[in-house]
Amino acid sequence: MRVGLFATCLGDTLFPEAVKSTAVLLARLGHEIVFPPGQTCCGQMHVNTGYQREPLPLVRNFADQFGDASIEAVVMPSGSCAGSVRHQHRLVAERYGDAALRAGVATVEAKTYELSEFLVDVLDATDVGGYFPHRVTYHPTCHSLRMLRVGEKPLRLLRSVDSIDLVELPEADACCGFGGTFALKNAGTSSAMLQDKIRAIGSTGADVCTAGDSSCLMHIGGGLHRISSGTRTLHLAQILAATRTAPYPMKEEAAV
Repeated sequence: MRVGLFATCLGDTLFPEAVKSTAVLLARLGHEIVFPPGQTCCGQMHVNTGYQREPLPLVRNFADQFGDASIEAVVMPSGSCAGSVRHQHRLVAERYGDAALRAGVATVEAKTYELSEFLVDVLDATDVGGYFPHRVTYHPTCHSLRMLRVGEKPLRLLRSVDSIDLVELPEADACCGFGGTFALKNAGTSSAMLQDKIRAIGSTGADVCTAGDSSCLMHIGGGLHRISSGTRTLHLAQILAATRTAPYPMKEEAAV
C-alpha cells in the first residue's frame, strides 16, 4: 500500500524516533511511505480547548495534504491525533467549512488510522517481526481507549514480539493525568493522577512503559524521571520496529 505518514506536532518537535520507527516498521512490511512536506498540526489542541473555529485552516490543510487518491491510508503514531482527524475534523468542517472541505474531510477520515489499528485491522498483522528482550508494561491512552476503541490491538502486537516479557499494568485504564492543556489548567489534579499511574507502573518492575501516544509518555516519563525510576518510556512503534538484527539500544540511551 501507499501510506501517508502524519508526524504529529510532538513527533516532529520532541519525539522524532517514534515517527521514524513507524516509517521503518511499515517499510519493513512492504509498504511505500509518503510524507507530505506541507503537513502541520491537526488542530486537536485548539478544539480540545474550546476554540473550534480557529483550527479551520489546519483542518483544510490536512485534507489537502492527505487527500490525494494515490494515498491509500493515512497512519500516525498517535491515538489522540487519529481521534481528532476522525471525529473533530468533521465537527469543524460541518460548522465552519464549505462543501468542498466537508467532502475532503470525509475522504481523509475514512482512510485515517492510529498505528495499531492499521496493523491489526487493515494489514491483519499481529506478529510484525519485532524483537525486544525486556520487561514491558502497556498504558492504554485515553483517546485510543475511549475515542478510537483500539481495545486489545496494541497488546496483541506486543504479545507477538520476540523475547518480550509483557506484564499487566494495574488499573491500566486510569488516565495518566496529561490531557493536553488539562495538565496546565488543573495542575494539582493532573499531578495526583500522575502519581497514581507512576505507582502502578512501579509495581510491575518493568524496564519500559509503552503507549501509543508520545504526549502521555512525555507526561509519564517526566514523572518517572523526577523520582529517578529505573523505568523508561518508549513508544509502541519503537518496540515493534526493533529486530534481532537491529535491536533497540537500551543501554545507550538514558531514560526519558
